[in-house]
Amino acid sequence: MTGVRRVVIAGGGTAGWLAAAMLTRQLGGMVDVTLVESEEIGTVGVGESTIPTVRAFHQLIGVDERDFVRATGASFKLGISFEGWSRPDERYLHSFGSIGQSTWMADFHHFWLEARAQGSAEEIGRYCVEHEAARAEKFAGGAEGGLNYAYHFDAARYARYLRERCEADGLTRVEGKIARVERDGESGDIAALVMEDGTRIAGDLFLDCTGFRALLLGETLGVGYEDWAEWLPTDRAIAVQTTATGPAVPYTRAIAHDAGWQWRIPLQHRLGNGIVYASDYLSDDEAQARLLGSVTGETLIAPRVIRFRTGRRVKAWERNCVGLSLAGGFVEPLESTSIHLIMIALTRLLQLFPFDGVSEAAATRFNDMARREIEGVRDFIILHYTLNQRDEPFWKRMRDMPLPDSLATRIALFREGAQAFQANDELFTITSWVQVMLGQKLTPLAHNRVARMMPEGRLQQTLGQMAAKIAGAVRELPSHQAYLDRV
Repeated sequence: MTGVRRVVIAGGGTAGWLAAAMLTRQLGGMVDVTLVESEEIGTVGVGESTIPTVRAFHQLIGVDERDFVRATGASFKLGISFEGWSRPDERYLHSFGSIGQSTWMADFHHFWLEARAQGSAEEIGRYCVEHEAARAEKFAGGAEGGLNYAYHFDAARYARYLRERCEADGLTRVEGKIARVERDGESGDIAALVMEDGTRIAGDLFLDCTGFRALLLGETLGVGYEDWAEWLPTDRAIAVQTTATGPAVPYTRAIAHDAGWQWRIPLQHRLGNGIVYASDYLSDDEAQARLLGSVTGETLIAPRVIRFRTGRRVKAWERNCVGLSLAGGFVEPLESTSIHLIMIALTRLLQLFPFDGVSEAAATRFNDMARREIEGVRDFIILHYTLNQRDEPFWKRMRDMPLPDSLATRIALFREGAQAFQANDELFTITSWVQVMLGQKLTPLAHNRVARMMPEGRLQQTLGQMAAKIAGAVRELPSHQAYLDRV
């Protein structure tokens, strides 16, 4: 095996520049990094909403939060508002915080279910400070607020921000069109990217950030694609940006419609809007008209249709190539997981980095972890769809379809005994599963009765004190817009 000294990133955008930032900051002079940006490399470019893991990744690459917020037009995010997902007139928040206080015997929601059975429980979100702060449109960052939060940001500005940092750290950037991908005649590995002007960019390890095209991993190395349309049949999105018309709220809005859903992402200077839909149930023209008819403010760009297939590459790491973001797989951004999947893949790549040459064992380990991660995200997204009580044909199909065994087991566990769990390699916490299942009106038939061991009145008193403490803390927070103005 030969060592890896030269890393070539094919494609810019969020995925390419995050990869460049991680490699240049963490590996320093140990590897040479070249990033190739090409007009022929297709990317979606609408990923503007994140989950709290982004903050840990930013620490790894040395991002200062205030600088980042100013540079990218970012706002803060405490969760996602799901509107019309269980029924057209229903709404719930999936917030980022933990709910209540659990014990080794039972998680908090079991105590809450017992209190509700006794008629003494408020809405479960009352016992989560992030949930209540989001509902009140309040926010404070860092130690000042003590909140678990993420960001909304302008994806184009984010890429420019990362590019400036990477070039200052010694990255080489090449702009031009890739004419072909050259493979080694003996090993079959990728040897170089050959540009349209004849420039040859050789490397030892290649990161495919070429979007759905998957120029390296799919077209060149022939890695197949596992299609998940049977569970997630939405296959189109249209994105448009509009001017801001009011204060930014500290949450993403996901608004269901008869053939999918719409997003609204508030930034400092504008709104990101989009519609996701299944083309079997809604035409492109109808979807665009619906989107433009529902947005506020003036449109800043022309709407564009994005076609996609939900699923994953059979291997994310093949030979000396690793596929990131859309090149490795795609699950619609309902829970804002797209950027997280890039970041966790980069973290694992550095942990398994092939300094002494690519090993089959390391690639197998990487692929197994990537598969479990994206399958967990897939199941969580399907959960929102299948637990619905809507009457439209699309939603009836989603409610009645056979489920992956892994998700069917989770739903049965919660329905029968309110049991929820988070495996070691899973992204979503017990609190996340509980919030969505309860929000989608899945009512457990039973729960752990450990709360009955408490003295009479103690459970009601404890929950009352908890809710009052959270309400008091939220009252002390500034509004989200006021905090943004300060930053």
